[in-house]
Amino acid sequence: MTGPLPDPFADQPDWAPRPPRPIEIVPAGGRIELRGRRVLVGLPGFGWRGDLRADERVVQNSRTYVPVISEHEWYRAESEQVEVFAPLVPVERVWVETLGDARDVSPGGGSSVNLVSLDAPTHRSPTPVFEADAVTGRRVVHATDSGEQRDLRAVTETYSGAEGDICVRVTPELEWYRWAWRGQPPTTLEVPVHLLWIE
Repeated sequence: MTGPLPDPFADQPDWAPRPPRPIEIVPAGGRIELRGRRVLVGLPGFGWRGDLRADERVVQNSRTYVPVISEHEWYRAESEQVEVFAPLVPVERVWVETLGDARDVSPGGGSSVNLVSLDAPTHRSPTPVFEADAVTGRRVVHATDSGEQRDLRAVTETYSGAEGDICVRVTPELEWYRWAWRGQPPTTLEVPVHLLWIE
């Protein structure tokens, strides 16, 4: 036999979890329930704004609008049961974040230029936290044996944990935002970086 033997674990080491499902961006004009969903607003050819949440569509003078508020205010309204102002955005200027299929995940990261179309917003594939240059405040996904835990924010950069693992502390998004409006420090969970992906 000539040449090296192929590595059966080259594509997926047994200790590494599968990447989480990617985020797909779809127009809000479809038949998707919007209440509480993450959305992006903007104009083709101009730009996009994220970290927003939507409420159900409203119709005024035969035009459809989507009430959109910042994610910070959405969490405060839901948690504190207070009313907040939600500007109405024409539905054609709103896109919804949905979860794609796991088979569509392509490796993220890298430093090459990734050109996109300006016709609609795009989203990068999930990136392993150990490939990111900074993680504090970013949306992360915790890959577990039972699936994906989403709606988390990283509270620290990478550090050496008590067991010698390289870790990041994460918190649920509600506590991340509550930290801002109440000053109440969040409860955190130490997670090894090989189980975390930037959303």
